[in-house]
Order: sequence, then structure tokens, then C-alpha cells
Amino acid sequence: MSKENVAVVVGAQGVIGRTLVDHLSALDDWRVVGLSRRPAESGWGGRPVRRPTGTPAPSTERVRHISVDLLDPAASRASLAGLSDATHIFYAAFQDRPTWAELVEPNVAMLVNSVRAIEAAAPGLRHVSLMQGYKVYGAHLGPFKTPAREDDAGHMPPEFNVTQQEFLESSAGSWTWSALRPSVVCGFGVGNPMNLAMVIAVYAAISKELGLPLRFPGRPGAYDTLLEMTDAGLLARAAVWAATSPATANQAFNINNGDLFRWREMWPKIAGWFGLEVAPPLHMPLTDVMADKEPLWRRMTERHDLKYGYQDVSSWRFGDAVFSWDYDFFADGSKARRFGFHDFVETERMFLDIFENLRRRKVIP
Repeated sequence: MSKENVAVVVGAQGVIGRTLVDHLSALDDWRVVGLSRRPAESGWGGRPVRRPTGTPAPSTERVRHISVDLLDPAASRASLAGLSDATHIFYAAFQDRPTWAELVEPNVAMLVNSVRAIEAAAPGLRHVSLMQGYKVYGAHLGPFKTPAREDDAGHMPPEFNVTQQEFLESSAGSWTWSALRPSVVCGFGVGNPMNLAMVIAVYAAISKELGLPLRFPGRPGAYDTLLEMTDAGLLARAAVWAATSPATANQAFNINNGDLFRWREMWPKIAGWFGLEVAPPLHMPLTDVMADKEPLWRRMTERHDLKYGYQDVSSWRFGDAVFSWDYDFFADGSKARRFGFHDFVETERMFLDIFENLRRRKVIP
């Protein structure tokens, strides 16, 4: 039997998924199959991601893509029936819905349908890696216990992250599972509803176009709270570590960059990179104030030869959510270190590297 690992990355077009594809495809003993609803972009897969600025190289024979609707059980079984050599599933798919309760059904269904279809096709499946987040701790609901720890008490459902983990716990047997809990994940990705780095970059680019300073648009109080981020490349490395280390089987881990910051300190550094002055914060829901900016973006696209339309780079609802956190938002990452994962990323450098990457890719001017 071949010792080569075959990873199935579910949600391969998102910020987390595409970084996982890039990282795994650079490792000598891995082949990669990416799953998503959208067809793979040109130049998808195949380059190591050691920093958040990694640029994908053209696809190779070690990376292939399957377009599949994971909400359809029959279509999932038919599309994934050929994955007989799959050894690992890295699940990073997400479908947005208007309310927390409505998130449960589609997001649990996609996990169940993908795992059941691959499990039936691949007798050698060894591990399922699940991407979660601090929603497990109720971080999205309001002030929560910080630093959050993996063994903290749960909260009242509905919460799809918790239900997904319960499915893995009840289904594991011939394979093991791991659950990774990052903070806000930052990296490259377009057409993604949860992309904070893109929110900041496009907001800053439009502010510059209009001759405005860069104002923090969040809720009063959010400018001064403590929070942390998770670099997508760091998360990819952690996912592979957790999926291949025997000691990490059937465990959950908080994965974060390792440093804390306040927007009050970070915002001027971000503004400086864009060549902007900083003005005092002003609460401006981005969903509202950016709703009419598509014609302006179209003119910017034509003048600067940008490559993506306004809908591809808009994640305003998610930006509003993050900038509304007027309470501390961080977790204890020491469990992963105790189990052997010691990587860290400086958050300021992460942001600036991502902005440079977006500029190089002609996403922003």
C-alpha cells in the first residue's frame, strides 16, 4: 500500500481552504483534491504557503478539483465515489445564512454528506479535520470568558460548530478527528463572506480614492479591546500537524498567531501602509456606507487595471461583526504548544504582507 497521503480539502476556494491546498501540495508525500461549489480558479494550487503572501502556482498532477453541491446527498455520493484513495479530510466549507439558527442545517448537512460519501468510497480514511472557531465559546454572542479554553463549558444551542463536532465524535471509529479553533482567519481569498483583511484593504483603498483619512468604523469601545487573529498559513500548518500526530487524535485546539493587539495601536500602522492619515473613530456600519460604492470601484478597476469586481471583494457584513466587538476576544493557545505545535506569526506583519499580496494580485490599487 502506498504511504502517500491523499487530502480532500472541502471548501477549497475559501481563505482557509485554498491556503490548505497550497500548503499540502507543496509537501512531498501529499496529493490534494479540492472540493467546492465553484470551479477552481486559474492558477489554483501548487505553491508552498510559509507566509500569508504565498502566490499559487499553476495546478499540477498532484492537485485536482471537484465541483460538487454538498447539500445534495446523492450528488455528493456520485461526485465523490472515485476518491477511493483518500486518507484525510480537511473540512473548511461554510455557507452563510441570516440567523445563527439557520446556519445549523446547511453547515451540518455539508459536513455529514461529505464525510459519509468519502468514508464509503475510501476504506483507508484515517482522519477528519474540522475547522471551527470561537463561536464554540459564544464569542459571537457577546462578552465571553477570556482567555477561552478548549475545556470551557458550552452554551445554549443552536451552534453549528458544536453540532458538527458532535457528529464527528459519534461517527469516528476507523478514523480519528481533530477540531481547530482559530480566531479571525486572515489570508488571500475573493468572493468570501468572511474575509477581514479584504474588508480593511478595500475600505482603505476607497478611503484613499475619496481623499479621506482612515477612520475606524466600528462600535464605540471596540477600538480599545484586546483581540487576536489567525494567519491562514499558520492554520494550514497546524491542521496538518493535528491530522498526522498520534497524540492529537480526537482533540480540539485553539490556533492563534500568539500575540494580542488593540485596534487603537494597529489601525495607524495599517493606515500608514496605505499612505493615509488616521482620524478619530466614527461608528459607520460598513454594510450601509459601502452599499453605494460599486460604481466608484468600477472606475477604480478601470483606471488601475484591477482584476475583481465589487461583489468579489465585499465582505462588509463580516467586517461589521468584527468591528462590533467591544469586548476582549482571545483564547488560550497553550494546549497546542503543549502537544507540540510551536509556530507563531506577528499579526502586524501578517496584515501588511496580505495587503502587499492583494496589491500584487491586482485586487487593490
